Amino acid sequence: MIINANNLGILFRAFNAAFQKGFIGVEPAWSKIATLVPSTTSEEDYGWLGDIPGLREWIGDRQVKNISTSDYSVKNKKFELTVGVPKDKVEDDKYGVYAPLVEMLGNSAALHPDELVFGLLALAFATKCYDGQYFIDSDHPVKQKDGTTASVSNYQSGSSNPWFLLDTSRPLKPLIYQRRRPYNFVPLTKEDDQNVFMKDQYVYGSDGRGNAGFGFWQMAYGSKAALSTENYNAAYAAMMAFKKENGQPLGVKPTLLVCGPSNRSAALEVVKAERLANGASNTNFGTTDVFVTPWLT
Repeated sequence: MIINANNLGILFRAFNAAFQKGFIGVEPAWSKIATLVPSTTSEEDYGWLGDIPGLREWIGDRQVKNISTSDYSVKNKKFELTVGVPKDKVEDDKYGVYAPLVEMLGNSAALHPDELVFGLLALAFATKCYDGQYFIDSDHPVKQKDGTTASVSNYQSGSSNPWFLLDTSRPLKPLIYQRRRPYNFVPLTKEDDQNVFMKDQYVYGSDGRGNAGFGFWQMAYGSKAALSTENYNAAYAAMMAFKKENGQPLGVKPTLLVCGPSNRSAALEVVKAERLANGASNTNFGTTDVFVTPWLT
């Protein structure tokens, strides 16, 4: 291959096509548990997270709901992945050897939001959310109907690998995927680029900006107890018992059971088996969907 601007342009278009191919057929899973929030600045403020508002009968004047405020914000981070292609390989028409590498670069970019969202979920027992407590915790402060504050738990203690019940039916899901800039594909192939001049190497890279954060903790229940019928029932009931400040039910209903590979068999047995081991009907059959992610143990 003759190295000139025209041929390098053709090569870039071919590599860009390979990069885009890496997105084809990929079904990122982050949207199962997170809501996409477009970002326009270096960080986004979620101070409006607080008590989930509900309607009331209109008697007399309207009652303005003073939304609780916090200092919870999610800062955007930059992420990159870069590969180098020796100039000699381009001269020797070795495009086909490197095309799969560039395609994998695109595939990694397509799946990176999963890494952010499920990676954060794995840290839910030790990472704070809007109320200053860990997202999964035993003492979230919640105002009561009489004006006092009580501690409410969305945590089931134990020593087993973690699993989660999530209500993903709301406009704001339990987690947030904050996207500042989508992942792009950029070349450095000019003769006066430092990498070409010093290392005789063409560089192709992808980068993007974004991050993941927590939404309402009330939409999640985390457990480190064994994934059994008894513990599932206890977590399910506790989650549905969450209430608003006025004492009315919050209306939370788990829709998704998320676990790691170690809990896969137990999860399927608890909610996907129509019958129990003794032949009796499984009353938990189909009560939630199951999603197994490698980001949990």
